[in-house]
Amino acid sequence: MTDYEAATAFLGEWGPFQQQVFFLLCLSTVPNGFTALAIVFLADTPSHRCLIPEHVNLTAAWRNSSIPLEVDNHSGALVPSKCSRYKLNDMRSFSETGLLPGVDVNLSNVPREGCLDGWEYDRSVYIATIVSEWDLVCDNRWKNPLTSSVFFCGVLTGSFISGQLSDRYGRKTVLVVTIAVQILFTFFEIFSQSWAVFCALYFVVGVGQISNYVAAFVLGAEIFGPSVRTIFSTAGVSLFFGAGYMLLPLFAFFIRDWRMLLLALTLLGFLCVPVWWYVPESPRWLLMLFMTNNYPHRNTLTIAYFVLSLNTGNLHGDAYFNCFLSAVVEMPAYTLSWVLFRWCSRRLSLSLSLFMGGLFLLLMLLIPANLISLAITLEMAGKFAVTTAFAIVYAYSAELYPTVLRNTAVGACSMASRIGSIIAPYFIYLRSYSISLPYILVGSLTALSGLLSLLLPESYGMPLPETIAHMQRFPGHYCMFNQKETKPPRRV
Repeated sequence: MTDYEAATAFLGEWGPFQQQVFFLLCLSTVPNGFTALAIVFLADTPSHRCLIPEHVNLTAAWRNSSIPLEVDNHSGALVPSKCSRYKLNDMRSFSETGLLPGVDVNLSNVPREGCLDGWEYDRSVYIATIVSEWDLVCDNRWKNPLTSSVFFCGVLTGSFISGQLSDRYGRKTVLVVTIAVQILFTFFEIFSQSWAVFCALYFVVGVGQISNYVAAFVLGAEIFGPSVRTIFSTAGVSLFFGAGYMLLPLFAFFIRDWRMLLLALTLLGFLCVPVWWYVPESPRWLLMLFMTNNYPHRNTLTIAYFVLSLNTGNLHGDAYFNCFLSAVVEMPAYTLSWVLFRWCSRRLSLSLSLFMGGLFLLLMLLIPANLISLAITLEMAGKFAVTTAFAIVYAYSAELYPTVLRNTAVGACSMASRIGSIIAPYFIYLRSYSISLPYILVGSLTALSGLLSLLLPESYGMPLPETIAHMQRFPGHYCMFNQKETKPPRRV
């Protein structure tokens, strides 16, 4: 095969055709930004307490004192218990005999029981979430992080199968089919009657979400010329993804019911429909039909990104504003990723952004508990650095692998990174034991990953490899056979 970029140079890089394809492929990632973090609001846990049925004959004094007070692990203040109440039969007996709580009866001596009649939830923030719908609290609270992990298991599965399907049947085919899967199964979720059914559908949504994202990413990388490819693979898709993320808290602020929020997400998916008519198949992939492991550190990286994104509901202040702030921080980060990718070493850019992200998170451990604004500022700085690395590593992966297996390889990298996103909800769950523990683990892993990234090969200034032989000649890549650094590929 002659050099593809030289052979197609006469077409230009930024004509009306490229502009149209650029916009539509970027637009197809907007629903992904919405979907990936929607669980922040779909599965948020409202304030709750044990339900005392209305038909139970209790005096006002006993009804108001029916929930024991417990010490809050975070603030140290006394708060009503979320998972227990005083034994109902005993309270009814005291109430009928006219005894007063705290006066005639020492409440510390009254037996307790679980929430046998269910829970009542604070409706001031949400009309309903899946937590209040199916009581994913107390003994069932483990189901909440598992819901996110099920979605990311779907993302892992999609990363594995979509790459192979794209390399065999084409990027555009997989892109369009998986967009349809994501839209349809998001719509089906609205009618879920149980948590198990919701999770099964959510798994398929995860399969579709990552599959169309990776297919669009690789399709654009193979269609565009070098300068446009750099913008597309860093700032382009990332900024549109970030725009979808920014829409999430806006939609959630006005739509407080989880089913209606999913309906809005379904409608947003129809932005992708024009892709079928106006985006062509990858010409590089079509050419390869006539011709016949090196993974950047995306697993630790993905833990950091999703822990910081999913943790916005636990930050001090309004959950909607915190989520929006977390999304806004991504926009300059994506712009910086393009600047670094355009003019700097891939390896050093990735290493520095990862290391700084980890450092910011570790510095949070030194902040006194009363300096909330400073702590949030450091967390957002960490999110900024990690997001920059996240955008760089996707584009970096596409540059390292040849056309013959690019979609499979990028999908495999994404699959490896899904291990991080699957366990990310449980990093947040560690807050119940220590607020500092998630930051210690994520900060240390991210900083370490930044140092290990220095071992990766450099692809700055290199053409996209067409064959595996080209891939083996990247500067800084050591051939496993002769153990010496090889030279960049020449045009054949």
